[in-house]
Amino acid sequence: MDEIRKNFHNDLDAARAEVIRLGASLTESIPRATAILLSGDLEGADYLVQADDEFDARSAELEALCFEILALQAPVAADLRQVIAIIKIAGELERSADLVVNIVKAARRIYGHNIDPMLRGVISKMSEQAQKLFASTMEAFEENDAAKAAAIDDMDSYLDSLHRQFIQQIFESHSNSKIDLQVAVQLAVVARFYERIGDHAVNVSERTRFIVTGWVRERDGINRYKARIGDQTGEFNLNLEQN
Repeated sequence: MDEIRKNFHNDLDAARAEVIRLGASLTESIPRATAILLSGDLEGADYLVQADDEFDARSAELEALCFEILALQAPVAADLRQVIAIIKIAGELERSADLVVNIVKAARRIYGHNIDPMLRGVISKMSEQAQKLFASTMEAFEENDAAKAAAIDDMDSYLDSLHRQFIQQIFESHSNSKIDLQVAVQLAVVARFYERIGDHAVNVSERTRFIVTGWVRERDGINRYKARIGDQTGEFNLNLEQN
């Protein structure tokens, strides 16, 4: 039995370590994609697009390891929360990596077009904030820090405000003939990619809170709904057993 538990914890440690490595790779790729976008580096764009296949493979392998743990070890309580959360986190990281690739694909589409210096400045700010979000999110996961994870949502609010600011400036730049319509559309889409990366960072932070405390965001909405309809049967119990 001791050997079985040892194998289980080794597998779980391996899964956590891979989450951290994937998160670090993703965090590093965000400013790299931004530099490609702003410089029109087509060779760099090709490199990041091809590298996404490896990221997808590693994410899939991580999920497979977690499913194997569930099938062979039948974890309970805090261990079960951790395995379930890692499966969810793997998906969030994979989708975030896809968004990074989408940024460099947009760089290909607007290659040869000038970007208004004011817009370039906001792009850089969005990139920096998206990177900070994921760096802080992964720190919270590595440290099992629920308080740090809870702060990520507020950090994301700044990225959302930059997104709104950028969209307004795109309209102004296009109206003043500083960028053509094709570039304006592509940059609006790129801004959405950065904003979505921030959303995925928030989702990862929520999975960390679930690991540590069993907290689930959806429970808050369920309880509000039940309060509105006056259901007296008691609130749903969505907590997994805690240690």
